[in-house]
Amino acid sequence: MMEKMGGKTLDIVTDNIVKLREIFPEVFNEDKVDFEKLETILGEYKDNSAERYNFSWPGKSKAIRIAQTPSTGTLRPWKEESKNWDETENIYIEGDNLEVLKLLQKSYYGKVKMIYIDPPYNTGNDFVYKDDFKDNLENYLAITSQKDEEGNKITTNTEANGRYHSNWLNMMYPRLKLARNLLKDDGVILISIDSNEIENLQKICNEIFGEENLITNFIWVNNERGRSIDKFISNTNEYILMYAKNINSVTINQRKETGEDILKEFSLKDEKSYYKKGDPLFNNNSKFNIETRPNLVYTIYVNKETNEKICIDEKYKLEDGSWALPTESKMGEEWIRIVPPLRNTNNKIGCWRWGMQKFIDENESELMLVKENSGKYMFYSKNRLDGDNAKWYKYKNIISGITSSSGTTELVKILEGKFFEHPKPIKLLETLIELASDENSIILDFFSGSSSTAHATMKINQLYGSKRKFIMVQLPEKIEENSEAYEFGYKNICDIGKDRIRRAGEKIKEENKDKEGIEGLDIGFKVFKLDSSNINKWEANYEQNLESTLLSSIENIKKGRTEEDILYEILLKYGIDLNMPIEEHLINGKKVFDIGFGALIACLDNSITLDVVEGIGKLKEELEPDTCRVVFMDNGFSSDSLKTNTLQILKRYNIEDVKCV
Repeated sequence: MMEKMGGKTLDIVTDNIVKLREIFPEVFNEDKVDFEKLETILGEYKDNSAERYNFSWPGKSKAIRIAQTPSTGTLRPWKEESKNWDETENIYIEGDNLEVLKLLQKSYYGKVKMIYIDPPYNTGNDFVYKDDFKDNLENYLAITSQKDEEGNKITTNTEANGRYHSNWLNMMYPRLKLARNLLKDDGVILISIDSNEIENLQKICNEIFGEENLITNFIWVNNERGRSIDKFISNTNEYILMYAKNINSVTINQRKETGEDILKEFSLKDEKSYYKKGDPLFNNNSKFNIETRPNLVYTIYVNKETNEKICIDEKYKLEDGSWALPTESKMGEEWIRIVPPLRNTNNKIGCWRWGMQKFIDENESELMLVKENSGKYMFYSKNRLDGDNAKWYKYKNIISGITSSSGTTELVKILEGKFFEHPKPIKLLETLIELASDENSIILDFFSGSSSTAHATMKINQLYGSKRKFIMVQLPEKIEENSEAYEFGYKNICDIGKDRIRRAGEKIKEENKDKEGIEGLDIGFKVFKLDSSNINKWEANYEQNLESTLLSSIENIKKGRTEEDILYEILLKYGIDLNMPIEEHLINGKKVFDIGFGALIACLDNSITLDVVEGIGKLKEELEPDTCRVVFMDNGFSSDSLKTNTLQILKRYNIEDVKCV
């Protein structure tokens, strides 16, 4: 019997039960969990106390169930709104991120290195993420219009609501729960937030990710002047929570020092090196002075114009204790004298860290520079930015020098208008991507807004020649018709995000057209849109047995749906990456899709013949995949016997996994 494909996404509850059975098979009795046995096995780790620490709010149980409920939707490809469809590995998805995260569970489970999100800050503005436990997909299809039948906004999460914080938590909890599944074992999630929900956000993250997996809470100083709208104290910062999937597996990249990082004030740097003030010349050890280390005391004369240096040892010390050359008066004003300073602790002349010969050697290798600082001349040592002398340091939990207003300025330059409120600055996202991802990472943003994360990913790829890939997810919220953005042609937020990626990618290429590797930079993206399933039968009562008779000939494909629509739904149900290469073959006049070099072969045509089936078997032998699965349309078979013969033919080619939709 040819098996029917199920219509749901990954059933997380069933998947967790399977994992529990693998760990504790003895606690199962007729496929049910015997909790008394489980408690016995857990021993001292069980908690039977009536009072325990926990974080709860109205609706939490429902939020947990929403995260566990599979989706019956699909993602439909939209090539006409995409860029470089056949070459790109980037993805842009329009839809409610709760449903999209469910649909991505199989294909991207444990594959995402970094998640960054900038969710709604719960400030009382329009709150469009209102989840419906019964059918969130239908809810999404309704709210994309953003208005009810009377023309009123769907919902506003005002403090007068009574569940001001609860509504926000109910929105965030299932999304974070699903997001964790997508992270690699060494993956991380970063969440931007302000003071309204930072405390609650950290509590639900502690529950979902484990408080032991909190890496840090970044303080982003985004407005040094402070916000004038604040009533008592002007806030200067927001926060970015950072959690690991597994703190024992995660690695955080260190940052390479640059001349700008070390000495912004004087800009003493070039392309490959920078100069660091006062190091390593003066000896900081208070016990070392002219009496205890006379060999480390000498005068250095420096030519201000040429930076030439002459060392004079103690034999030129005068009777009055001053330092001078007998010929000093003949040296000219371009020469300056530098001696070790007096120590405050004992009022004795200090000493240098190096002896005279060491200084001469370093001087000859041009590692020393003298520069005026507030009327005094000081030494700076040269440090390389590459090779063995490269300097690395850990990121700090305070991010400064990047203002929130710079994000708006950047977007205005790209789109030629102010069409989006408070976009995140590119430099902020670049910093997070640099510290939390590697050169081949998948980076996910499921509150993508104006696509700042996609923009930053492309810039990082250009800068380092890396192959990071992004997945952007955004609810297509309608834009007000009286807005500047609407007049410009944008009908929803996704229009802004997609246009930004297109323009930003071209701008990056144009600005770096002479640089090596720029032609290979991926600035494209595949567009998918959330919709109901392409298959009518998959929207039946899912509690019943879906292995219905193979003789059914009722039309089960929705009108207006294409072969590619169905194909990508199959990919999602099988858990195949949406970027898996797809090739088309013509076998006995029928189109056959080969996905992932034969890992999946699909024929979605009508009137299947045994010659077509035989050709599929031969194609599998030609491609030589490790495993092969084959999918047909149920309506493609004219009889039950044809299906039976199809199964037997494919078995001869060692193809056992055959399904129909």
